[in-house]
Amino acid sequence: MVVANPILALWAVPRSTSTAFEWMMRQRGDLTCFHEPFGEVWYQGENPDWPRLQPDSVRTPGLTYDKVWTDLAATAETQRVFIKDFPHYITSFWTDEFLANFTHSFLIRHPAKTVTSMFKHWPDFHVAETAFAEQRELFDRLTDLHGKPPPVIDSEDVLANPHSVVAAWCDAVGIAFLPEALSWEPGARDEVSWWDGGSFHENLRNSDGLKPQPKTSVDLDDAPARVKDVVAELLPHYEHLHANRIAV
Repeated sequence: MVVANPILALWAVPRSTSTAFEWMMRQRGDLTCFHEPFGEVWYQGENPDWPRLQPDSVRTPGLTYDKVWTDLAATAETQRVFIKDFPHYITSFWTDEFLANFTHSFLIRHPAKTVTSMFKHWPDFHVAETAFAEQRELFDRLTDLHGKPPPVIDSEDVLANPHSVVAAWCDAVGIAFLPEALSWEPGARDEVSWWDGGSFHENLRNSDGLKPQPKTSVDLDDAPARVKDVVAELLPHYEHLHANRIAV
């Protein structure tokens, strides 16, 4: 069975400004938004799957993939739903029937920026947490399935020209562009803080919207060898999607 209202999904990678994009979607008021629902299961569900799991890691009784999907599907029967999540959490769910429940889109960012940011927060991060390979795999699968690539936006483009890029993305996924959603008040972000009390979202708490920012670069010359190796491993996946991104 396919849900009555296809779920609008943004499949991102970590540290890609994805939660700020999600916060913008929450400002619209016309969508019920879920923050990384499958990721919460992967990291701290009843039986977590993340590779750095420890005996004392958080576990939430009753939080399972089936429970999350049941809740999402039930909501999508009566409401328009948006989720921001990472594709590596649910590779085992990628049947054609399951994927038909979504309007798919992708948010990418150069791995030099994502990996250095991950390393700052998690020096022991595992490459399986980066999602780049799975993002490319899902992108290619959907392209083959539908005969055309799903919409892709790059974080750097969003930050450089949020108005135009968000407008183009909205057009690509079939929703109205609401420019007023690009602004908000600084404050608590409890809705997106299931992981570690929202320790990754300080910039979002202090922000007041998606506004044009100058493009920046990351110098890897002094980066640890492991960071350089992971960036090199992930770069082809990023470049593959980047070649198909929405350019405005």
